[in-house]
Amino acid sequence: MITRRDFIRVSSTASLTAFVTGRLGVTRQLFAQIPGRTLDPLNVPKYVTPLLVPPAMPRSGKITMRGGKNADYYEIATRQFRQQILPNGFPATTVWGYGPNPDTVQGGPVVFHAPSLTIESRYDTPVRIKWMNQLVDEHGRYLPHLLPVDQTLHWANPPGGTAGRDSRPTFSATPGLYTGPVPLVTHVHGAVGVGDESDGYAEAWYLPAAANIPSGYANTGTWYEFFKAKAATKFNDTWSPGSAICQYPNLNRASTLWYHDHALGLTRLNVYAGPAGFYFVRGGPSDEVHDIRFGRPGVLPGPAPAIGDGPDTTYYEIPLAIQDRSFNSDGSLFYPNTRAFFDQIFGSYIPFTDVSPVWNPEFFGNMLMVNGHTWPYLEVEPRRYRFRMLNGCQSRFLVLDFNAIPHVDVWQIGNDGGFLSSPLHVTGTAGNRILMGPAERVDVIVDFTHVPAGGYVLGNVGPDEPFGGGVPDEDFPRADAAGTGQVMQFRVLPLSGHDRTTPPAFLELPQIPVFLASTVTRRVALLESSSTSFDDAPAEALLGTVAGDPNVGVVSCTKQRWADPVTENPEVGATETWEIYNTTVDGHPIHIHEVAFEVVNRQALIVDDDTAEVQIEPGSTPVPREAGESGFKDTVIAYPGQVTRVRAQFKTPGQFVWHCHIVEHEDNEMMRPFRIGPRQEGQPD
Repeated sequence: MITRRDFIRVSSTASLTAFVTGRLGVTRQLFAQIPGRTLDPLNVPKYVTPLLVPPAMPRSGKITMRGGKNADYYEIATRQFRQQILPNGFPATTVWGYGPNPDTVQGGPVVFHAPSLTIESRYDTPVRIKWMNQLVDEHGRYLPHLLPVDQTLHWANPPGGTAGRDSRPTFSATPGLYTGPVPLVTHVHGAVGVGDESDGYAEAWYLPAAANIPSGYANTGTWYEFFKAKAATKFNDTWSPGSAICQYPNLNRASTLWYHDHALGLTRLNVYAGPAGFYFVRGGPSDEVHDIRFGRPGVLPGPAPAIGDGPDTTYYEIPLAIQDRSFNSDGSLFYPNTRAFFDQIFGSYIPFTDVSPVWNPEFFGNMLMVNGHTWPYLEVEPRRYRFRMLNGCQSRFLVLDFNAIPHVDVWQIGNDGGFLSSPLHVTGTAGNRILMGPAERVDVIVDFTHVPAGGYVLGNVGPDEPFGGGVPDEDFPRADAAGTGQVMQFRVLPLSGHDRTTPPAFLELPQIPVFLASTVTRRVALLESSSTSFDDAPAEALLGTVAGDPNVGVVSCTKQRWADPVTENPEVGATETWEIYNTTVDGHPIHIHEVAFEVVNRQALIVDDDTAEVQIEPGSTPVPREAGESGFKDTVIAYPGQVTRVRAQFKTPGQFVWHCHIVEHEDNEMMRPFRIGPRQEGQPD
């Protein structure tokens, strides 16, 4: 029998048309020929394109809010354009990306790129953004999706009209691909204290203000009008068709956030098409580091890109967005248009079985790109650099490997929620490797001081398949050494000036605030629903609740879908410990909107695979969080066969979501709404 891991492993190989040898020695073809074929990664030159350092996003101005406080104001649109992602000589790729509204921008480059320009914000200085869906052509007509949209999921569903939007539609025959206007709604991932009207709720999407929206279509999601009215009251600002105005208080510790689309049932496709970018919060007491040698402020590598930079500015703080993609021979993005790609199920599909015709449970692109280029290079000096790194992959866990860089010294100083409690010597204590689940961020100082001149590759020894923990070669096969096992190249050149930054070993990082003791322990579950029509075929990924206390004995888990009533409802101001019970065979990066949490510990489970019943393993003891998880986070890896405990304070009332950030899972039921405080008057059901 060929398992789902066999299929996934082969799906990341060069040709995407592969063969395996079965137990009886019979060679069987796994996948149908991909129409148009895909580019072989081995035929794409590496390290011929310089790394793009994303500029800072220019503002549209400043505004004075009620009470007299100033806020930075942006108008940011999503558009379609062509970008040279593959090396010169290969076709350009049509993508989507964010960029500043040319009509209102005040200085700075008007650049649309994927990933997009970096929003630079200051602690406790609000940012207000008008997000605009401009996926229209030169005549103002809507542009269809670049990728195959499966209409059988629970998704935004504009054709359903106001009565059927944000639902799982029913069909009398298996439907074709959706080709209508594209819903968008932007989420700033990791933002703390944001009102629910500004959080990018999955049912608050909006279509472009196009001239040819079909009659009967819903132009907005179920929650859009409610949030529009709420924003008008809070901000005295009016949302116009094809847009939403959101405000971010920037109450986070200084940290590395990012922004991306979050439309219901479309996140995997919309983000893969390009719309994403960094959002940095700087300043405040949590941004003050000290040099313990001299008792004075420490100096981190810089500068980073800022508004008004000249074209020849040299940067020593650089954001790195790592994403996986595959491409067709014409340069277009490849993403599967059939479930047969995943596990050779050619039908029948919904409504005749419980398997969707297009949705794939995971996807692993066979090329890595950094900041929008495949396998770029970066020229560096023999000195210290600060890299703000994001795993922006679809389903892929990265294990970044610095071991091919001789005499390099790597220190992690931060993660999702800002600085760690103390610098972590990755080279000395972690084997020169850093694990990153999808959507996780790390803040690292890489010291090239003693690295000889030459070109060296940052590797990836994470798997080309779902990740369940462990170490490469023992617990999982490492990524393809000739392809996804390589990330980018560093070219070490002569030093141009003295490095006056503080060596990380002498950095004292800001004190970590302490949460109040939790008053509630909330138990939730990660689950999977297998097809009843096909063997070894996932039908959907799910979240759920745990009925009872697994510390006492065996308890059952209840599956919950997106449309089910809210089951997680913290009181305003409450501090809760969430216990996340993973009953599946894979690791899941779990993201909780609105809060920054602390990882408490993990503990072994006994899981009944048939019934999804769980029990804390008798005699087991909790394992402390990993060293790189100190401080605050917003995304945590929940390993299979373990309960992962996190603690958070829920201060802002409203309707939010929590979900798995394997975006294929998120789009097919592995996302749930949660509410802080009571129901709001007039909110949608």
